[in-house]
Amino acid sequence: MAGKGLDGRHRDKTGRIDSKHGNTPVGSLRKTYGAHFAQGRREDMPRMLLAETGSGSLHAYVREHHK
Repeated sequence: MAGKGLDGRHRDKTGRIDSKHGNTPVGSLRKTYGAHFAQGRREDMPRMLLAETGSGSLHAYVREHHK
C-alpha cells in the first residue's frame, strides 16, 4: 500500500520513491479513460502520443484532447 503523499507510487527496498515510467500502453489507459481514448492509436502503443501531440503530461493530454 502506498504511503500518504506518494501519489500512488511505492518505495523500493532502499526507501526511494518509485518514479512514474510514462510507458503505459494506450490499451491500459483506455481502461481508465474509456474506449474512445486516443482513437486511431494501437492498443499496444506506448504513451508516445504525448510527444506526438506536444502534451507535457497525461493530465494535459486528457484536458486538451479527451473531451
